Amino acid sequence: MAGYLFSLNSIESLIESINLGVYSTLISRPNNNIWRIQHEGTFADYCSMKEGDNVYFFFERKIYGIGKLININGSCKFLNYPNANLPNNQNYIDIQNDLLYDNGENSVNNRFICTFEPFPFFFQNGIDMDETLSSAPEKFKILRAFWKLSFIKFSDTENQAFKDIILRRNIVAINNPDNDNTFESNYQINHDLIREKTNNNLDYQLNIAPFLNTINNVNGSLRHEMAIEASLIYQITNNCQNAINIFGSWDYITHQVIASPFKPVDYMDKMDVFGYKYIQNQKPTISDYLVVEIKKDEINSQDILQLMKYVDWVKNEYAYGDYSMIKAFMLGFSYTQDALDTFLENVERKFIKGVRPSVSTEWKNVKLIQYRFNEENNLLDFTDITPNE
Repeated sequence: MAGYLFSLNSIESLIESINLGVYSTLISRPNNNIWRIQHEGTFADYCSMKEGDNVYFFFERKIYGIGKLININGSCKFLNYPNANLPNNQNYIDIQNDLLYDNGENSVNNRFICTFEPFPFFFQNGIDMDETLSSAPEKFKILRAFWKLSFIKFSDTENQAFKDIILRRNIVAINNPDNDNTFESNYQINHDLIREKTNNNLDYQLNIAPFLNTINNVNGSLRHEMAIEASLIYQITNNCQNAINIFGSWDYITHQVIASPFKPVDYMDKMDVFGYKYIQNQKPTISDYLVVEIKKDEINSQDILQLMKYVDWVKNEYAYGDYSMIKAFMLGFSYTQDALDTFLENVERKFIKGVRPSVSTEWKNVKLIQYRFNEENNLLDFTDITPNE
């Protein structure tokens, strides 16, 4: 399962979140009734959450865990109040009775929530970040880019490394659950209240439409690339047929994943969308990796080359040198002729697969995809325009 590390600013927030079994990001107020890029990014992160993913908290250099996302009425993530995904500012008194998580007047800015339970416990013995990273340095990749974020998602491999160090440091508490080294949690009581409010109530479901409706242009393009990322993740995780037909289904999907050697975070290259899937019934063995590079407007030749740079990175860092494990997509509103020519000339990769016998293999599993905003369903339509050789 994937893992989520949530950053908190007080010990009181840590205790409250664990006790309630709820986490909610504090989101800045939208300006002029328009969502901003950071809001869209947070929405994308919530969309990718799945039951069973693990939960950890970060406060004053230490990591506290372990929790597990749990479904209530079929989902582990909700709008905190009806219309919370509309880009307007609410008054606390008007929504107080509808809140799933009541944080006082700040609740108007707690727009999304996720629900979790201890798994097996949240331990009061926090693990220092340096100790965590040094416990399995070869496994931690995404975590090293945890900078200026309210939370971060990481892969199964990193998640297992998280669990390993936390569990090893808390063996005594695991064997003796009545000791004082675990946080108390009354999450069942709060989850029952959420269950009652959300039962057969679609007003609390996450929906991408209010994000896209405010930033779509008359020609069908969007103003922010982050909104395209969010919509793609939303449509794949919700099994929207148009997205699945083009991009396929994926067991793990996320966005803004580092794709360059470690350096100051602001200068790192990041893949727009990254994912993987398992061999059927053979989890955790991975069969394929997803790489998507996104541009909101016209795709040029340099964009194609950037995508191929990410493909080479995934081949080296994740796919054990095997290009055949990678499915790559360029996604944009339109393509220049130069981009199409560059695609035909530069996407093919030749590599050696296997040993005794070694086989010379060719790979060019790259698709060029156009998007359009569909005003009828408030989602994106995708069209494969990959040229034939």
